[in-house]
Amino acid sequence: MDRPQPVSAELKSDLSNLRQLNRYFGSYRLVEYFLRRWLKPRTEMRIVDLATGSGDIPRLIVDYARRINAEVTIDGVDQQASTIEIARDLSRDYPEIEFVPGDVLTFSREPYDMVLCSLALHHFAENDAVTLLKRCRALSKQYVLVADLRRGWLASAGVRLLTTLFFRQEMTQIDARLSAARAFSFSEMRSLAERAGWKNFAHGRFAFARQAIWLDLGE
Repeated sequence: MDRPQPVSAELKSDLSNLRQLNRYFGSYRLVEYFLRRWLKPRTEMRIVDLATGSGDIPRLIVDYARRINAEVTIDGVDQQASTIEIARDLSRDYPEIEFVPGDVLTFSREPYDMVLCSLALHHFAENDAVTLLKRCRALSKQYVLVADLRRGWLASAGVRLLTTLFFRQEMTQIDARLSAARAFSFSEMRSLAERAGWKNFAHGRFAFARQAIWLDLGE
């Protein structure tokens, strides 16, 4: 998936599989946990989702905002033009979202209220991961959440089981198994944040071999 490629049935199927994995294996639940803390009823927020993929996290946020009568505008940034095209098609009923082609390592706009990056950090080598974390911090004036897999036997065994029994498409099998192998350990992710100059950040373990680091710059 990291390679440039045209829109295809295989790519659409793979992105659909990833959305199901996000929905049922912890990623949505993790993001919703922080939305309940940070996005309050009858408030307004500008949000950016870096490495947005097919845009399921922005749609999740808009659905939540609508339920609590909050107003959000979201930029979803991804470097893959084909993935952006699919995200736009899936988000026709979400005018609150703008999808922006761009390199997340250099993307720059006026600071946002909330910066999110979910399940993308492991796609980068260490130095680029540090650069991405610096970019997340620079883009935010209030909240930052970076969530990812947590390397370990549970992630590897779980991904292998799921991609053997259920998500058997070749692209999904390759992507998911590589992601589990490339994920940072808990201590490695903390070290990356420290190298990126994050101060007073929190770091936690979440269900289904997930982890997250986050900042509340108002605290």
